[in-house]
Amino acid sequence: MPEAMPQAAQRPPAAPDVGIPPDATAAAVRRVADAVRRRVLDYTLKNNGGYLSQACSSAETLATLYLRVMRLGASQAPLVPRPFAGVPGPSNPDAFTGADYNGPQGPALDRFIFSPVHYALVLYSLLIELGRLGPNGLDAFNQDGSTVELIGAEHSPGHEVTAGSLGQALSQAGGIALARRLKGETGRVWVFMSDGEFQEGQTWEAFAALAHHRIGNLGVYIDANAQQCDGAMAEVMTIEPLAERLRAFGADVHEVDGHDSDALAAAADGFGTGDRPLVVIARTDPCRGIELMRKRAPKLHYLRFTSDAERRAYENALNSWVRGD
Repeated sequence: MPEAMPQAAQRPPAAPDVGIPPDATAAAVRRVADAVRRRVLDYTLKNNGGYLSQACSSAETLATLYLRVMRLGASQAPLVPRPFAGVPGPSNPDAFTGADYNGPQGPALDRFIFSPVHYALVLYSLLIELGRLGPNGLDAFNQDGSTVELIGAEHSPGHEVTAGSLGQALSQAGGIALARRLKGETGRVWVFMSDGEFQEGQTWEAFAALAHHRIGNLGVYIDANAQQCDGAMAEVMTIEPLAERLRAFGADVHEVDGHDSDALAAAADGFGTGDRPLVVIARTDPCRGIELMRKRAPKLHYLRFTSDAERRAYENALNSWVRGD
């Protein structure tokens, strides 16, 4: 395995209201994941719509990455997100990325690249639960001039790159991973993707390049929730058999239950010293924790309330969740 990190750099600071132990357990991940879903549901209600199914499917995967897989230092960013400072360039020294919410860059520390940027609210909510973003970090969510965007960009909390069209983040991550290897760094690069990105040709070109260059310090976790904007992926354009296709492109592939934190974490054990990229296909349920979502199947991509009665049903679900009914 890569060299051991000092204890302070191994785990992010715990948020006092969730009680994350120094070595996070599956139970801690479940508590955080449920809190993330509640927060995303709350903001979906406040904004009369949102990417709610993405929180249902990905909460455990993202929480496991931050709590049990990635070696990150403490956040270097302000608890209240900074306003947009303009695009990067030689004439704008004030431009920044949101990567500092994931800690400092160091040769033995990991880097995190967030690809499906429409999941941004899920990531912001997770950062709040982990104490990396302040409890009021969403006050400027989806407002003009704010970096806490509905569709995340490189300046948004937790984001390092602007992913653009689906699939571009993996290519950028591959370049970062190759550069780190050439510099002799032991830190790994992790990419979070959605399964819809495997309908993109650029994704497969990136995997071909990863195999050619023997990029063994890049790991990918896929939220395989089997749904996309136009409905079920199997009906729009299937990507299966995904595991076999990725193995044919040279990846070390694991398929796991995406709501099982132990399985998600175990897939990354010992990763970082080989010559093949790691892919963890997390098979997930886009309605996990919010059964009301099933009434909308197979169109689950974006929830916009169609009636006062539907909105009240989701409000009742949130209130019941908060009360612990």
